[in-house]
Amino acid sequence: MQYSEGRIGRIFVLRLDDGEDLIASLKKFVSEMEISSCMALFIGALKEGRVVTGPEEPTIPPVPHWEEYREGWEVFGMATIYPSSEGPRLHIHSSLGKGREAMLGCVRERAGVYLVVEAVLFEFSGLNVRRQWNSSMELFLPELEKRL
Repeated sequence: MQYSEGRIGRIFVLRLDDGEDLIASLKKFVSEMEISSCMALFIGALKEGRVVTGPEEPTIPPVPHWEEYREGWEVFGMATIYPSSEGPRLHIHSSLGKGREAMLGCVRERAGVYLVVEAVLFEFSGLNVRRQWNSSMELFLPELEKRL
């Protein structure tokens, strides 16, 4: 186990409008506001994108199982955002639903907003954490300063 202790810093409330991209908008916002680390909670609707709903098989490294969603899905989720060598790196997990269908997974690549998404960002201060590529898992994982 790894850990880092910090404090809650600033809190932001965002409204993303129809046609904006959730992922790109969050990355741009944290860069412009010079937020190093934060957590985001969000609710609303997404019109189109892709989500990883688990691995094809439970192997390491995993081969992601992709699903697409289109035409407006209700969404609620959360994300952690930490610095990486490539700038802010997001890890977003969400539940999406439309009618009687539901998906839960890792939203990646794009997430087009339908109507509106409301987000609350909680900035972390004092943390020593970076998201770094782990070649054995083939994932960007958070690397923290202390180990138990």
